[in-house]
Amino acid sequence: MNFKNDIISGTTCPYCGCKSKYVDSSVIYGKSYGMVYMCEPCDAFVGVHHKTSKKALGRLANRELREWKKKAHAHFDQLWKRGLKKGRKKHEVRNSAYKWLANELGIKVEHSHIGMFDVELCRRTIEACKPYCV
Repeated sequence: MNFKNDIISGTTCPYCGCKSKYVDSSVIYGKSYGMVYMCEPCDAFVGVHHKTSKKALGRLANRELREWKKKAHAHFDQLWKRGLKKGRKKHEVRNSAYKWLANELGIKVEHSHIGMFDVELCRRTIEACKPYCV
């Protein structure tokens, strides 16, 4: 996985290499949910943090990658949400789970977020989490 800053910051399309456009999400959804980075020819986009002006939630994702990210989140979220039943705070449990995932995937903790993953890391995330899912 290539964690180049311009890719994981959403400013460059990982598919065609062009600079992404910073546009309102209404271009995609027909209704505004905030701003996104978008590469129209590749049908790739990523949202931005609501409390920051332009910080992307990860890398641009095309239709295939968006589907893999949903699947990866479905597995990973089951895993970390189990820790909430033990009375721990959400951010502590989730951060701890991402540290575990980084170790399982052999990547740096700062790159261990599904929003930054490509299809292969999503697949590996699913496989790593499967033993802990019901």
